Amino acid sequence: MFATLSDRLTATFKSLRGKGRLSAEDVDATVREIRRALLDADVALPVVREFTAQVRERATGLEVSQALNPAQQVVKIVNEELVAILGGETRRLRFAKNPPTVIMLAGLQGAGKTTLAGKLGRYLKHNGHRPLLVACDLQRPNAVNQLQITGERAGVDVFAPEPGNGVGDPVAVARAGVEHARHHHHDVVVVDTAGRTGVDAEMMQQAIDIRAAVTPDEVLFVLDAMIGQDAVATAEAFRDGVGFDGVVLTKLDGDARGGAALSVRQVTGQPVVFASTGEKLDDFELFHPDRMASRILDMGDVLTLIEQAEKAFDAEQAQSMAAKFAADEDFTLDDFLQQLNAVRNMGSIKKMLGMLPGMAQLRDQLDAFDEREFDRIEAMVRSMTPLERRQPRIINGSRRARIAAGCGASTSAVNDMLERFGQAQKMMRQMRKGLGGGGLPGIPGMPGVAGGASKKQKARAAAAKGRKGKSGNPAKRAEQERAAASRAITAGEDSGSAFGAPQPPAEFDPSQLNLPKGFDKFLGGR
Repeated sequence: MFATLSDRLTATFKSLRGKGRLSAEDVDATVREIRRALLDADVALPVVREFTAQVRERATGLEVSQALNPAQQVVKIVNEELVAILGGETRRLRFAKNPPTVIMLAGLQGAGKTTLAGKLGRYLKHNGHRPLLVACDLQRPNAVNQLQITGERAGVDVFAPEPGNGVGDPVAVARAGVEHARHHHHDVVVVDTAGRTGVDAEMMQQAIDIRAAVTPDEVLFVLDAMIGQDAVATAEAFRDGVGFDGVVLTKLDGDARGGAALSVRQVTGQPVVFASTGEKLDDFELFHPDRMASRILDMGDVLTLIEQAEKAFDAEQAQSMAAKFAADEDFTLDDFLQQLNAVRNMGSIKKMLGMLPGMAQLRDQLDAFDEREFDRIEAMVRSMTPLERRQPRIINGSRRARIAAGCGASTSAVNDMLERFGQAQKMMRQMRKGLGGGGLPGIPGMPGVAGGASKKQKARAAAAKGRKGKSGNPAKRAEQERAAASRAITAGEDSGSAFGAPQPPAEFDPSQLNLPKGFDKFLGGR
């Protein structure tokens, strides 16, 4: 959503690089470009005025004039001011001392309240709560049915005693929903209310009556981040009519310019609590002003990326993989498939890559990336037999043709995938040797290696370099394999290992490994 604004601000800061001192003209030009970028992004005019005034005041002060790198200091100032207008600190839900906690959702029709109710329910469930969704939108056609389906997908109970479609009293349903939650030990109640295509007296009165009936602990205003300048007027109308304690921004994955996110906190005085970043139920997160400011300035959001990785990767599987790695077992296609699924569970690869610093410069490449490539790779691996997954080296020409036919890909695509996997497997072996042998060969200064590889490692590398490739003749190939096995046994006797592979030291801790880093070689192509 903030792509255009991010590009404009990044281009503005580039013009300041290399300047040892900023003149008044430089500051004026920078502030002018920032103002234009914010106005183009549909940020409310009062917010733009206040923001640029703060930036100008600080940019002309001592903190910039005495800085060693004035350009970086200006970026720091803009970042801090962005964090300030976005709310400063992360605002979390307030829970009642005596359950159930009642959360009421309000907003215009089409803002995404019903879908958001399911996302919020799933979020609360994953955080140890037992939420209940209450269907109080009885006007919109099939709104009750939509909430029931969304709740089922989210794994959350739904209270819907009325069919909706114009039938039923929403105030009575809200009151009965809270009582139902109290008797069935639900600790959080999410009340989904009706919306309208515009702010009107009937809508406001119904929301006010529901609020009076259930006395919610939190009233969250659901705001469509794509409606531009009108978002501010709508938010002010709800604040003055119903009142709310926080804002939830939806459709942040859209292509609008994002002014609502930058305006609503400053204009209404209420913080943004959550952000909906996609259509899936998992595309829902706490709103962190500092992280959002970093994204806008193309400085990345690594903390959110780490949190998503921690949720996606199973700790037991990681320990099992690390133990296998330490035991000198080879990395197989089964292992890769397991890690691939964990990566996919983190969400959109484009979105994850977009959280890395400086990725705005590669936006065109990210947009061209086809995430269906993961499906194709998985189809290839699942078309193999269990033995082929464990021992990819046995996959010959006929097996490759069978795998290609089984997954609907070409033989060359299977060849390319296996070649890339072989490169990843080789890299994993090098990592294992580095850990077991005291360092990575050829890298000076690594632990256990003084000045790079040892003489014995260099001799083995030279011997390996001089060997011929495998023969196409089965008899000659068998003879080559026997000779290779003999050399491996001899090497093992020299190194004290029964199988010729260096053993990890006694103090080796498998949990120190971060195996997923090894897979980008496989996915990234040749």
